[in-house]
Amino acid sequence: MMNAALKTPRLFRPEPVLRSIFREAELEHRQILEMFNLLGWGELPEELKYTIKEDVKGYIDELNGNFSTNCPLVQKRRESVDFWVRSFQDGTCTLDTAVGALKTTRLH
Repeated sequence: MMNAALKTPRLFRPEPVLRSIFREAELEHRQILEMFNLLGWGELPEELKYTIKEDVKGYIDELNGNFSTNCPLVQKRRESVDFWVRSFQDGTCTLDTAVGALKTTRLH
């Protein structure tokens, strides 16, 4: 039996690809933080921000003209997010209540 070593080609360099991914993620993160600040939600706890991050990304996409929706379910979700964030900010509900009300389950 031969003891051959597996040689991988040195042409593939993951560093540029990873840098590009990190740059895109950093840009998206900055845009999300900016939108939180524009909405007056910059001081929200991280747990609540994480819970509504996808909603905020939807706001950004719509403002950038990537899509427009008149779906009543999307409008209802936006009203719900606004209600619970304002309720938390006003002190009429706890962080756990707001997060629990806004948490969504993913469909797989």
